[in-house]
Amino acid sequence: MSWYPAFEAAAETAAARLAPVHLRALASRLGEGWPDQAVAHAVPMPGFAEIATALLAARQADQVPAKEAEAYLRGLAAGREQASAAVRIESVWSGPSTHPVPVRSTAQVLVDLVGEAHHELLLMTYSAKEHAPLKAALTAALARGVDVTVVVETLTGSGGALSGSEPAKAFDGLPGLRMWHWPVEKRDEEYAKMHAKIAVADRRVLLVSSANLTHSGVHRNIEAGLLVRGGTAPQRAAEHITELRNRGVLAPLAG
Repeated sequence: MSWYPAFEAAAETAAARLAPVHLRALASRLGEGWPDQAVAHAVPMPGFAEIATALLAARQADQVPAKEAEAYLRGLAAGREQASAAVRIESVWSGPSTHPVPVRSTAQVLVDLVGEAHHELLLMTYSAKEHAPLKAALTAALARGVDVTVVVETLTGSGGALSGSEPAKAFDGLPGLRMWHWPVEKRDEEYAKMHAKIAVADRRVLLVSSANLTHSGVHRNIEAGLLVRGGTAPQRAAEHITELRNRGVLAPLAG
């Protein structure tokens, strides 16, 4: 049984959302006895203050000595670095399968990735249609407190290449999910499209695929992708999306 349950839970959350270098900066400030307000703003990056404030509150609640808190955070940072150094890459396919070359399907990998997320889930897709297994997985993720962000193209942004319902309609009925898009007025080129198809879970697992979030994309078409675990690619992808939002390149999608 843990002596510091609240602090350990908050530290695990911080380790999942911060790079090891930022986790070490937080540990150093704690160990050096900085005031809480200064610790919370030790790293000028979006979200750091919120994460650090929650950790500091948990430390206060459990009365964790500063040096013990520092050592624990440094240990987490070292563990995360060691884990991220081991990169695993797996090919993912939609469409017909072949027995001599077994591969995992896009549909199953996507649902599994959503199921792995504990803190943050980022999805980007050009086109989207309601897909029951994915919607069920997203519902469960939201219920367990995952911060879910989806970036989609719009009918206007597609310049007529997409028809029917807005891609965002595929995510109706998922309260708490946040929708974003690339406004047409923010595009420097006339025919630019929001064409990325990726998924990132907790900045640890990244799926990059040619498949849209449609039944055709994840089942019927021949589509190919890569599932990346570890390394810097998942972290960098999440950071890039966050920076696009912070700079106003991506905007919340109303309605």
